[in-house]
Amino acid sequence: MKPAEVRKLSKEDLKSEATRLRRELFDLRCQSTTEKVKDNSRIGKARKDLARVLTESNARRASTN
Repeated sequence: MKPAEVRKLSKEDLKSEATRLRRELFDLRCQSTTEKVKDNSRIGKARKDLARVLTESNARRASTN
C-alpha cells in the first residue's frame, strides 16, 4: 500500500486496515515458524504497511489536538 493510498482512507478505514494488517502479520509469523513460507518478504511488507497506516493515524490524531 502506497502512502498516497493511505492518506485517502477515512478514520474508520484506517482502523480496519490496521486490524487487518495486524492479523495478516500474525498469520505470516505463525506460518513462518510452523511451515515453509514461499515468500518471506511478505512479512516485511506487512510490517511496513502497518507502520504507514499507524503513522497516518497518529498524524491525524496529533493535528486535531
